[in-house]
Amino acid sequence: MIRKLLCCVLLVLLAGAAAAAELVVVVSARSPITTLRVEQVADIFLSEATRFPDGGEVVALDQPIGSPLRDDFYLKVANRSPALMKAYWTKKIFTGRGQPPRELPNSQAVRKLVADNPTLIGYIDRNSLDASVRPVLVLH
Repeated sequence: MIRKLLCCVLLVLLAGAAAAAELVVVVSARSPITTLRVEQVADIFLSEATRFPDGGEVVALDQPIGSPLRDDFYLKVANRSPALMKAYWTKKIFTGRGQPPRELPNSQAVRKLVADNPTLIGYIDRNSLDASVRPVLVLH
């Protein structure tokens, strides 16, 4: 009985650690962008801005719906839960004022696409960071 309880506690702790992963917002290493503020990132991912602060075009890439990374990202950047994000995009799409970012299956896929195109921006788990992309915002 105690063994089962300890296993359950361990699983809860591991799940909490996974949910608290450090996120980084990234652009291509070839991009001239070096840093962004939380508000700027929110505007880009909420389809309120289509350009980087330097005037260059920007296209956001998202993690899949239901992903802990995605839920954590929108909570930290836009202060919105998954339910609020669904309502936000439903309204944006219905009114013709925007489309949600393209979804990719995981951090590695986001990193690879962002690395290949300086107009793209995405967010990944810090553990997926490499020299092909540049972190422009770290979310704790």
